[in-house]
Amino acid sequence: MTDLLVLAASHGENLLMAERFAAAARARDRSAEVLDLTELALPLFTSRKQAEPAPPGLAVLQSRLAGAPRWVICTPEYNGSIPPVLTSAIAWLSVQGEDFRSLFNQRPIAIASRSGGGGHTVLVALRLQLAHLGAEVVGRQLVSTAATPAKDSSIDDLVDRLFAHAVPRC
Repeated sequence: MTDLLVLAASHGENLLMAERFAAAARARDRSAEVLDLTELALPLFTSRKQAEPAPPGLAVLQSRLAGAPRWVICTPEYNGSIPPVLTSAIAWLSVQGEDFRSLFNQRPIAIASRSGGGGHTVLVALRLQLAHLGAEVVGRQLVSTAATPAKDSSIDDLVDRLFAHAVPRC
């Protein structure tokens, strides 16, 4: 089991920021992994696709998320909201099993965005969705742009806040 799983919802700047979160956890003698959602090639979630066998990348994603008590989600803002790769992954995860909240319930999660569009609205939308699923979203969030890059002290603070949270009951 890894102490912290950092999800990147793009392969660009958010993946680089995800690596910084993982490095900050490792600097605290905690294990951390980065998972690039764009590499999983999950199909777009639809009710028609749900009726088919689950896509192979879904089991990998679900297993890695279940094996980490804390997560960070690094995501760009797409048209003022959550990017399709992240929306679809959450949708797939929420229809697995009898309890759509089971993977998220009581899970400490930090959210961050490196975006050209500002990043504030994606974090509001993501916070609402994760709270609906039962997650314990860390109060502070990180917004980064080309003009205001993420500070190491902000990343460190979010990592410290995550590790101060009680781990979810499994």
